[in-house]
Amino acid sequence: MNQMQATRPTGRGIFEGYLPNGACFDEVFVSPGVARPHWGEFLANISSVGQAELSRRWLHSQEEIHNEGIAYNISDESGAVSRPWELDLLPLLISAEEWSSLQVGLKQRAGLLNRILADLYGPQELLSGGMIPSEWLFSHPGFRRVFHGQQPRDGVFLHYYAADLARAPDGRWWVVGNRTDAPLGVGYALENRIATSRMLPDQFSRFHIERLAPFFKTLQETLQALASGRRDNPRIVLLSHGPSGPNYFEDAYLARYLGFTLVEGGDLAVRDSHVYLKTLAGLLPVDVIFRRMGDEFCDPLETRSVAGFGVPGLLQAARLGHVVVANTLGSSLVESPSLVPFLPGIARQWLGEELALPSVATWWCGQEKAREQVLARIEQGTFDRNSIRAAYRVGRLDAIPPEVEEAKSLPELARLLTRRPHDFIAREAVKCSTSPVWCDTIPTPWHVALRVYLVAEGDSYHVMPGGLVRLAKEAAPLDQSILRGRLTKDAWVQSNGPVQEVSLLATTHQPVVLRRSGAELPSRVADNLFWFGRNIERSQGSTRLLRLLVSRLTGEGDLGSSEALFCLIHCLAAQGQLEPGFAVEKLKDRLPTIANVLPATVLDEQQLGSLRATFAAAHRNASLVRDRLSLDSWRIVHHIERSLGRAAELRQSLESAAKTTVQPFGLVELDELLDELIVSLSALDGLIGESMTRTPAWRFLELGRRLERSLQVVSLVQSIAATPQPEEGRALQTMLEVADSLMTYRARYLAAVNRAATLDLLLTDETNPRSLAFQLASISDHVANLPTDKTKPLGTAEERIASSLLHGIRMIEIDDLSEGGGERTKLGRYLQRVVDQLPRLSDLISHRYLIHAGVPRQMSDGNRSDR
Repeated sequence: MNQMQATRPTGRGIFEGYLPNGACFDEVFVSPGVARPHWGEFLANISSVGQAELSRRWLHSQEEIHNEGIAYNISDESGAVSRPWELDLLPLLISAEEWSSLQVGLKQRAGLLNRILADLYGPQELLSGGMIPSEWLFSHPGFRRVFHGQQPRDGVFLHYYAADLARAPDGRWWVVGNRTDAPLGVGYALENRIATSRMLPDQFSRFHIERLAPFFKTLQETLQALASGRRDNPRIVLLSHGPSGPNYFEDAYLARYLGFTLVEGGDLAVRDSHVYLKTLAGLLPVDVIFRRMGDEFCDPLETRSVAGFGVPGLLQAARLGHVVVANTLGSSLVESPSLVPFLPGIARQWLGEELALPSVATWWCGQEKAREQVLARIEQGTFDRNSIRAAYRVGRLDAIPPEVEEAKSLPELARLLTRRPHDFIAREAVKCSTSPVWCDTIPTPWHVALRVYLVAEGDSYHVMPGGLVRLAKEAAPLDQSILRGRLTKDAWVQSNGPVQEVSLLATTHQPVVLRRSGAELPSRVADNLFWFGRNIERSQGSTRLLRLLVSRLTGEGDLGSSEALFCLIHCLAAQGQLEPGFAVEKLKDRLPTIANVLPATVLDEQQLGSLRATFAAAHRNASLVRDRLSLDSWRIVHHIERSLGRAAELRQSLESAAKTTVQPFGLVELDELLDELIVSLSALDGLIGESMTRTPAWRFLELGRRLERSLQVVSLVQSIAATPQPEEGRALQTMLEVADSLMTYRARYLAAVNRAATLDLLLTDETNPRSLAFQLASISDHVANLPTDKTKPLGTAEERIASSLLHGIRMIEIDDLSEGGGERTKLGRYLQRVVDQLPRLSDLISHRYLIHAGVPRQMSDGNRSDR
């Protein structure tokens, strides 16, 4: 019995009120209350869980997704925006029999497109044989002469391919798009699988759902095989567009999962036609590049793309076989929908068979006969401007061209096609199928499109069992690009029996060479970790200062003397948390103003130095090194960023509400927020200290933290010296509280606060992790253990600075501490030297380890044509 036509009753449950869209094929139901055969048992099972429990699981999953910061950057009329990733509770269930037939068609199409690429960049028999018009190829803006003549390893141009599928009203699957350049979405598909299997663990196991791990293992092995004959442990990097790209989260996610180094164009350099990774140890050779950016961006020297992206000279290195790029540069050529009309004829000629998976009916207006048919349909009214698309897909853009949308009438549209026929295609409207979407009440039908991924395996392709499902209330956005849908689902492919577990980890029988992580850390990563450490420590110091000040202002602690408050305000003004004008005399007159402006100032992301601006910088640093941070660390960082953002939104909304009826966001609310931040930042400290292996990555992060904490301690001591006529006891106690050392002082001395004892604890006591001496000892150790040439008889400049500052604090005597940190005292002069030398130390480290420059070289003939 045909599984597409047979029906089976579902029984009563949460799907009782679901009404399929009668104009489209519904993936789950044949008619209201009657499910397709492979869905019946699943629906009955999931209904037994109950709506309340399913809602709880779905809400928890959404919160987890938001905590992890999963988002997708899309471009619309207003520019690039970040869209939170929204996952539906219900998967798309595909039977084993249906998937088996889909695999055949997908493998056939991937192999055919690979052969077409090899021909168009080689002998061009398709042109000489008349199977593709030569004007199609030479009108294609993505066809560049520099890509011609490449001979990739094993003859494979297309290592990684994705097909966009939609189901017609009769139930047949159609290919609505080919993605051959650098297909997006496979990382999101993996994240969907993890989240959905957690929501429905019993169902995932009971219904024998195929795992995704075998696909990623094949991807690993395919990329490793591309470097065969080079060395036993090839260096494979994942080339990302960076944070500005639409799929940066996915790039970081894949790099971590596959075990590859995540890089941007600036992390790579070409020297003598070889590609190198810029690391702390210098330049290390790269064997394989798994690119995630479009080929027009990969080599700005050859493709004349936007400066700042890609790797100048990459194409020449690939052409000479010194590096393998997957997919081969120029693979975007066969993405264009104007190639679709020629695929059936090519399949018959080359393969002796029809396409197993048909494409949506498409006409390229560059052919006279096709153009006449399109113009006739426009005249008849069966085609409108929504049917006309760009003929060539360059830069991942294949939507309706602006000039088509601007056509004021159908005759004007016809004139446009006549004037520029090569630039346009016409395509039949795609009526995507529908599937239930969980809306926390009654599931409702949304339109479905499926992106399926394949990776080269030997002389064929391995199909990922599942894919990325995107949904939209209207079918049109999915017709243009499935990544424009508002919701996403996981695709579950059923197996006929139990599914074998597969892991990406090497088996216990495979030999492994023991090693320790060395200096293979990319310089960009080290730079971001360094500044992540600085910004995190700066945020923590500011939070402690602010919490103590708010506690004093609200009366929750001892208000104390004006001198103690002056010390806090002076430090906050120095950090940018308050305007410098507040750190003046007549403090009592200023306190009401400070109480009013402090919440707004703290949460103002536009104010340089504010707590929110500082942590926003830390969040950006962390997002650039997501593959180097543990999942828990990233969650804490993202949670803090969300907490600050929500507080800022709350404050703005309360201010804009009725002033007499709404309680404003004031010091009490700020105090609660600061308490939460201290706990989260302390948890992050613990993860960094206890979970990060002691590699150069950890050392650079710690260097940033210790440098920043050193400057904070010095600023604190100097603020005490700047306090006018201080009441020493209260001011010193405030300083101990800010440095989280008051408990240690009281346990040690059991007496009133003393100047020398306080400064000893905060400056010279190397057993106190908050002291300046502790920071300088840590800095000296980290600097001494950074990669450097150990054969040189003298230490580096940064080693000498670190050693000199540490020696200076160890030479401080008790009499110096008794004098305080005034500018004219010995201690004051030393503290000023610390303030001057630590930024110089930071600059020296940056120039030695974080910048790799070379002599620029011409890598191609400047007279060459792009086309």
